[in-house]
Amino acid sequence: MKFVSKVISFVFVAICSGAIVNAQEDGVTIEYSDTDKQRIAQIEEAGASVLEVAQNDNRLNVAFHLASGEIGNEQIASVKDLGFILSLNLRGTKLNDEGVATLGGLKGLERLHLEKTELTDAGLKHLLTLENLSYLNVYGTKVTDAAIEDFAKMKSLKKVYIWETEITIDGVAKLKEMRPDLKIIPDLVVEKAKAEAEAKRKAEEEAAKKKAEEEAKKKAEEEAKKKAEEEAAKKQAEEAKKAEEAKKAEEAKQEEK
Repeated sequence: MKFVSKVISFVFVAICSGAIVNAQEDGVTIEYSDTDKQRIAQIEEAGASVLEVAQNDNRLNVAFHLASGEIGNEQIASVKDLGFILSLNLRGTKLNDEGVATLGGLKGLERLHLEKTELTDAGLKHLLTLENLSYLNVYGTKVTDAAIEDFAKMKSLKKVYIWETEITIDGVAKLKEMRPDLKIIPDLVVEKAKAEAEAKRKAEEEAAKKKAEEEAKKKAEEEAKKKAEEEAAKKQAEEAKKAEEAKKAEEAKQEEK
């Protein structure tokens, strides 16, 4: 059933892009039209690297994040409506919400890197049409808790990265409740629990250390007191002995007279 659904998905991609897709158990082969090839050349001219997914899968991984020069909406628009792109990396580009709108037609897209772009909650809504999207990275963007319900609507999404966004622990808790199957990185709820557990552990260690130090100090004081008492008793005994010896000596001297 899973394979059949993939075939249906690839056929849909083919309709959108004009490419001919042959999906088999051992891989995916796309017969690119001349128009598709021209479009791929335009993507490369725009500054992206374009690689096939695997030897038995000639769908494309497209990456703009290592391009020389500034990459913005105009360059990124070169990928518009190409359903045979499996992965798209736009990390650190000047993409904004207007540019994100051009990504809505990438029906075959499964992985999308939008970290360090100008993405906001409004732009995220354009991704709701990406029915195959399973990986999304919005690290360092302006996405907030207002986007939680949109994340939840992305039914194929399995993993989302939210570092340094404006999503709060309450937003993460809500998303976990709505989509318990979704892996959220970092999971602020789990991180908070870990932080609290670590703080408790350190507090207990400090308390135990302080108690041990106090007990050691008390023991040292007791030993010092005991030693002082023993020294005093010893000195007193020695003085008493000397006094006794002096007395006897005096008595012996008197007897001699």
